[in-house]
Amino acid sequence: MKRLILAIATLTSVAVLLYAADHIEAPAVTDTSADITDYYAFESPANTENYVFVGNTQGLLAPGATGEAVFDENLLMEFNIDNNGDNVEDLVIQCRVKNGQLTVYGPVAPGNPGLTSVLERNGPISITEVTAYQATPIIGTNAGITVFAGPRDDPFFMDFAQFGEILAGNATSFNDPGADTFAGTNVLSIVVELPKISLGGNALNTWLETKIKSN
Repeated sequence: MKRLILAIATLTSVAVLLYAADHIEAPAVTDTSADITDYYAFESPANTENYVFVGNTQGLLAPGATGEAVFDENLLMEFNIDNNGDNVEDLVIQCRVKNGQLTVYGPVAPGNPGLTSVLERNGPISITEVTAYQATPIIGTNAGITVFAGPRDDPFFMDFAQFGEILAGNATSFNDPGADTFAGTNVLSIVVELPKISLGGNALNTWLETKIKSN
């Protein structure tokens, strides 16, 4: 079994709705497939007994480039779940794309917590085809778990021009309305929806990592 080495991590805590964002701000992974743009974790609006986890990578894709963008087959996206407050993952949801197909492993207890991982094949396995740009979304389901992978419009809103003015001391606040720096750009998105009960409860800590094969 090949081991996987941590490339970049984005951390957040979640009760009902939280997100973390990092667009091209991590020098070690800027302009690589491992750069996490956003992480969203929230209660499903369609079913309050479910959580939804969304991990986005490869931000700032122009529409003309999005159709050619592909998930890195050497990349593992890992949603980490801490349900006892010790900041160590008790469960992981591992997502990997290969040959145009997303495979989601878990949730399952990791055999090797920490910054290195191996694929955990002893839990639920959910599969779907990657949705092409501007195509009807392809959704996979298994054992109450719903999964998706494909290009999406970048949902993050940030007025970077005004932010720069604030940092320079030329303004004291954001405008209302502001200008969306990411309007018209896309990301590659992986989405997993699953029952709260499968994660051990309603309150948890969660963070997202992307990991690259070491060999």
